[in-house]
Amino acid sequence: MKTLKNIFLAILTIGMLQSCIVSEKPNIDFFQNSQYDFKEARFASINVPMVLAKSYIKKALREEGEREETINLVKKASKIKVLTVTNGSSEMLNDYAQFLNNNHYEEWATIKHDGDNINIRVKQDGEIIKNMLITVGSNKNDIVFVDVKGNFTPDDISKMINSVSAK
Repeated sequence: MKTLKNIFLAILTIGMLQSCIVSEKPNIDFFQNSQYDFKEARFASINVPMVLAKSYIKKALREEGEREETINLVKKASKIKVLTVTNGSSEMLNDYAQFLNNNHYEEWATIKHDGDNINIRVKQDGEIIKNMLITVGSNKNDIVFVDVKGNFTPDDISKMINSVSAK
């Protein structure tokens, strides 16, 4: 019985770690399902397994002196996907923004921080925010997209934006 339990735990661990593998294929809808010509853009995508990542992310945020509002937001996340684009373009960002508008995402904030533009868009289902997309674009055409799924309130997002803006 103990051997069976150990085998089950090993298989479960391997299954969770597999979703952490970095891929060169995009994992964000606009880039996956698009006939768009990305030209010289290169992609790296990561699906973050929340079971493993939550405690690590919360610890790192505390060490960096983040406010409790941001740490509480991590607790409500159920899935995080990260996509980095090298050699992106402003045209690609504009087309992505149009895609989000067409799919009922609302722009909540645009923040300029250390030369980067941070854009936060959300998709609501009543009073609950089910999806938050964060775009970080630099002047060097390197872009990071973060797709966060969970059950957030508008107050959660506002507190997080205010804590980032205060820095």
